[in-house]
Amino acid sequence: MNKVTLIGRVVRDADIRYSQGQNTTCIARYTLAVDRKFKQEGQPTADFINCIAFGKLGEFAEKYLHKGVKIAVTGRIQTGSYKNKDGNTVYTTDVVVEEQEFCESKSSNQSQSNDRPQSSPDDFMKIPDGIEDSLPFS
Repeated sequence: MNKVTLIGRVVRDADIRYSQGQNTTCIARYTLAVDRKFKQEGQPTADFINCIAFGKLGEFAEKYLHKGVKIAVTGRIQTGSYKNKDGNTVYTTDVVVEEQEFCESKSSNQSQSNDRPQSSPDDFMKIPDGIEDSLPFS
């Protein structure tokens, strides 16, 4: 079984692309900074995990996953390789996202900008009008 669950913060806004052809698909790539449980002096305190989300999950990432947002991701590990422009083989490891969700309320994340949905006094996020068609669930 190939299953991974991560909790971390988005390092930078997702890189968004759309596939070519008649039925375009959103492809979102982002990196999660995942804290290490055990920290050794002189060693990194976090791992930076590359994630890729397709379709509705990619569109969700485009709209809501911005630098500093804490999320939980479930998916599978996928490895690959390619030849770079110098002819060297580069090996890749990505998490292909199957589920992604927020881990904290907006009020606890100070890095978000004002153009995103606002929290109400009861700390629930207000859902913008007309968003029902773009949600990744029904």
